[in-house]
Amino acid sequence: MQTTTNKQAKAAFRELPLGAVKPAGWLRDQLRIQADGLTGHLEEHWADVGPDNGWIGGTGESWERGPYYLDGLLPLAYALGDERLIAKAQRWIEWSLASQREDGNFGPAGPIQTVNNDLNKQQDWWHYMIMLKVFTQYGEATDDPRVEPFLTKFFGYLARSIEGHPLQGWAKARGAELVLSILWLHRRTGDDALLALAGIVAEQTTDWTDVFHDFPYWRKVEEWDWTTHVVNVAMGIKAPGVRYELSGEDVERDAVHRGIDSLMTYHGQAHGMFSGDEWLSGTSPSQGVELCAVVEYMFSMEQLTRVFGEGRFGDILEKVAFNALPATIAKDWGSHQYDQQVNQILCNVASRNWSNGPDANLFGLQPNFGCCTANMHQGWPKFASHLWMGDGRGGLAAVSYAPCEVTAEVGGGASATIAVGGAYPFRDAVTMAIGLDRDSETFALSLRIPGWCEAPQLTINGALAALNVVNGYAKVERAWSNGDRLTLTLPMAVKTVSRNLYAVSVERGPLVYALPIRENWQRLTKRERFHDWELYPGSAWKYGLLADGGFAVQESDVPYQPFDAEQAPVKLKASGKLVRGWKMEGNNAGTPPIYPDVEGQETEELTLVPYGSARLRIGEFPLVGEREKAWKRKLGQGEG
Repeated sequence: MQTTTNKQAKAAFRELPLGAVKPAGWLRDQLRIQADGLTGHLEEHWADVGPDNGWIGGTGESWERGPYYLDGLLPLAYALGDERLIAKAQRWIEWSLASQREDGNFGPAGPIQTVNNDLNKQQDWWHYMIMLKVFTQYGEATDDPRVEPFLTKFFGYLARSIEGHPLQGWAKARGAELVLSILWLHRRTGDDALLALAGIVAEQTTDWTDVFHDFPYWRKVEEWDWTTHVVNVAMGIKAPGVRYELSGEDVERDAVHRGIDSLMTYHGQAHGMFSGDEWLSGTSPSQGVELCAVVEYMFSMEQLTRVFGEGRFGDILEKVAFNALPATIAKDWGSHQYDQQVNQILCNVASRNWSNGPDANLFGLQPNFGCCTANMHQGWPKFASHLWMGDGRGGLAAVSYAPCEVTAEVGGGASATIAVGGAYPFRDAVTMAIGLDRDSETFALSLRIPGWCEAPQLTINGALAALNVVNGYAKVERAWSNGDRLTLTLPMAVKTVSRNLYAVSVERGPLVYALPIRENWQRLTKRERFHDWELYPGSAWKYGLLADGGFAVQESDVPYQPFDAEQAPVKLKASGKLVRGWKMEGNNAGTPPIYPDVEGQETEELTLVPYGSARLRIGEFPLVGEREKAWKRKLGQGEG
């Protein structure tokens, strides 16, 4: 790869410092639930990140789990301004700072971490990559003067060592994470030696540009490979974007878009993710997707938004955040799954056609494997911190419209605060109130207009404003005044999406809708807190949707926990019939019948809820009736 020698290729947007965006409304409540659940109390109940962890001086687990946990705990603490959580995170930060040795290395001492347990060959760089991302966030949040010298010293060690101990294994597949931290420090210091180091790391990283540009995995993968492991793929999709920062070559952008298209064509799922119940698993709605992949794909979309400034990545980010993320975590944040399914009718200890173990879809503390227990925490906090970005020219860009308050310097140095309200995505109207520390300031607001929205409307102080959408963003540049108010309306039409074997999923705006199945939670393992649970169905699930049935929208107040099927703030009324012969297959809902048998069945009213609200659900339905009628509705000839 050819890299620039004196400066980085310009990224479209700039991340705001951690803490510049404060969550509000339902999003703040969601982070509070997280803090009161697993994230805020994991150290007390899970030994792997407890007092004996190697990253706080113990002799216990000293690889990825401590850094993973901190990578979510720290941004959560600063997003909420929670002093207890800040102090909890600070203990890990202080230990790592104090652990740095004369050569620049840091972290748990002892035998060299290695790949494939070979102590004589390669150092494992992977766990450092996570902790370095933690330090970039901490540096942004606190301006601690120790951070830049600490990173400079470590990158000096890395530069001296990496040729003799190149990236291997997990580190090779995930090297883009390391490049991000190197480039972060370069933006702060201007030291071009860091660009040279970033180029070396990029060269040693798996060539994801090649993988995604001409994607070779057209069907369910049956054996292990570094480039089909679902978490590696979710992280790797941003690698061409990171390489673009170094080279500016168009092939990198093309690879990202071609890769996303291929992933969704051959492995796409209704909730916006691609399958992977360890590695890429095809389009069946009964295949799983790992929680680690969900949060890493979100982070990748945040970084791709920053690099390219294209609305498509925000569309994907929202779909995954509002659907796949909450669906796989208990509503009280007291348990989680390793793998979720779109059609999830049963969560129990049972053999499935997955590469994972029989407990992979349980809700629990550490189902199947503990990586997700450690890594799940970054999803909501990083989403919150990336709701807005700077445009590098004194303006601001709205990546998503979840409730928040963003404070940043704009224009010629004014301080602006924008309060975002409106309960999006559960409502389609977004309000923005602008506060300025001076009477007037000229700057641009780049407003993301989702690809699913056909008739957006913007008013400024009650007057209609024109929207010119380019690459998914509408830029509004003017002299803003203290007290200006904007209302962005994003009408949400109900549509069905034809999927595997003509089954359909239902979408309205960024939310996917599912038929909730009554959940019978049965405790499998009791602990002091954070038990393991099996879920059994308490209601029928074998429903097909009528092609000509239509939908009716019902809205109610947004509760403290909106991702709860019983209290869902928006529901859809639909029509369906029970399908004869839709069987269970291998402890899963079987393949949705392509020609569903509903002879003699009555039409029933079905209540669909946001996908993320239902832990047992049908999210991909057999279509009953003529597909032509469903297509007419999809094309807007039916009701909205």
